[in-house]
Amino acid sequence: MLLHILAVGDVVSERGLDCLHHHLRALKKEHDIHFTVVNGENAAGLGLLPRHADEIFDAGADVITLGNHTWSRLQIADHLDQSPYILRPANFAPNLPGRGFGVFEGPQGLRIGVLNLMGRFELDSNLSSPFEKADRILAGEGKDADVMLVDFHAEATSEKGAMAWYLDGRTQAVWGTHTHVPTADTQILPKGTGLITDLGMTGPANSVLGIRPQDSINKFLGGLPRRYEAADGPCKLESTLFTIDTDTGNCVAVMRVDEREAAGHQQTKKAPRRKAERQ
Repeated sequence: MLLHILAVGDVVSERGLDCLHHHLRALKKEHDIHFTVVNGENAAGLGLLPRHADEIFDAGADVITLGNHTWSRLQIADHLDQSPYILRPANFAPNLPGRGFGVFEGPQGLRIGVLNLMGRFELDSNLSSPFEKADRILAGEGKDADVMLVDFHAEATSEKGAMAWYLDGRTQAVWGTHTHVPTADTQILPKGTGLITDLGMTGPANSVLGIRPQDSINKFLGGLPRRYEAADGPCKLESTLFTIDTDTGNCVAVMRVDEREAAGHQQTKKAPRRKAERQ
């Protein structure tokens, strides 16, 4: 079968959560999506709260991945141990809460593996090597997965590209997160792995990486430190669709899927959300 995987860029603030809630299910229906992975590490501005995880699942995510702000909201720590559907980078110290890899049921009984890794260059050099961690997981608990997906949360384009080429032919898709800036390099590598260097973000469109432009300008002009606030105005949802031929094990198409609200758009008040049925 042709398996359609949607990877959604970092959700930023309550504004990003609202945008996800209003647009994700329609995009999934339009593109016949079978499985959706959402990076949620900025849903609380910095970090993820348990209620935000419930909201992301309720919006239509199957799995949530995280990154360098995982521990910015320590309330998520117990939740990480309780829910296999929320992943934090696998190359964190092994004594920390949660897990960085899981195998999930897809259509027709397919076993879909999702691996969350974090880069070290200009982020955290104390992490274990994401390359070596990927090797261990692929040779161990990931060897029985029918499809393998990787969210590589990293700063450097070079590190993300190197990871994709390193995993070419051993995974079906590798995408980058963290920078909040979508890249225009969708491609299929020679051995069949789909790649995009960065998905982008889900949140305020008229912003600097989701925050008010004046907050960022103030920092670069040497102003007094101030708390970053999410920008106002229309929002955008940035994501990428990977089409995988499960018979060959190759990615056969990679396409950006973006939704940008019109100028002057005012989101309607959110309907009450049920608690996501994830345990």
